[in-house]
Amino acid sequence: MIQRIQTIYLLLSAAVSAGLIFVFHLWTNSEDIPVFAKDENLYLGLFLGSALLSLISIFSFKNRKFQFVLGRLNIILNFILLGFFVYQLLMPPGESHISEKGVGIFIPILSIVLLVLANKAIKKDEDLVKSVDRLR
Repeated sequence: MIQRIQTIYLLLSAAVSAGLIFVFHLWTNSEDIPVFAKDENLYLGLFLGSALLSLISIFSFKNRKFQFVLGRLNIILNFILLGFFVYQLLMPPGESHISEKGVGIFIPILSIVLLVLANKAIKKDEDLVKSVDRLR
């Protein structure tokens, strides 16, 4: 059932992870040049991996348990991405080339919120199907 609310949440998460990284910069380097995720291969790969996991999860709607597991993996991937950002931002000023933080650092937090909402809806559907199966 692709028309469920979790599909909307997963689609928004994929759009946030794959689309907003080209709009908002992650930080500004010491030469006042904004650094986007497309400039750093690690961050680009993690963001696009998150978007791909969300899209795979959308089309695995027949297997809700697998969809739930993919959502959890995607949440873990976004926490790893957030950990890389925190590490990068907490480096001492002499070692880091970051002069100003950007809005793009908060993209994984938005994605995590959307993925948690999607997993909550998937769990609700699974519980509904189990309760109907008990009545048979």
